[in-house]
Amino acid sequence: MNYPNGLKKNFLINKQKIKYANRGMSLEDDLNLTNEYYREIDKAYIYKKPTPIKIVKVIFPEKKAKITEAYFDTPSTTDYNGIYQGKYIDFEAKETKSLTSFPLSNIHPHQIKHLQNIKKHNGIAFLIIRFTKRGETYLLLEKDLEYFLEHSPKKSVPLTYFQEKAYLIKEKYSPRVDYLEILDKIGGIDNDE
Repeated sequence: MNYPNGLKKNFLINKQKIKYANRGMSLEDDLNLTNEYYREIDKAYIYKKPTPIKIVKVIFPEKKAKITEAYFDTPSTTDYNGIYQGKYIDFEAKETKSLTSFPLSNIHPHQIKHLQNIKKHNGIAFLIIRFTKRGETYLLLEKDLEYFLEHSPKKSVPLTYFQEKAYLIKEKYSPRVDYLEILDKIGGIDNDE
């Protein structure tokens, strides 16, 4: 098999794992593998943001320091950010076990405001939502989330809204969750639709 740039890194998962072990893989794991793949082939540089914590107490046993007390310093913004084709990308990734909707309580108001600000400043902002029991993962642009929030009194986004407005991301071997393929197809790199 011809690998991109001659790489032979194990991004492909054997068939036995696809059928059995990979069912429990989380969206975060899939996105981390996808982003690692993008970096390896020099397509994009997108990383998971660390959660900001304030370290209060550390002990120093023999070789390594051990944090024994810490707390969340400030609310985190979104899960991932980086750069693709000269554009800043920022997105939040969430999973839901619901078969019919995504509860808005799963995303915080400051995260929504953050995504709105990214779009306002010409960045690419979106959500990636996985309906775990359905085995479906969607990319919802910030503008479509904002439209829903402005026009619906509901406390959750129905699956039908995702099916109508969002983009289904087909699971692949490598990359697992190819969201950049969706952005390329819809022209999401402009984010002005």
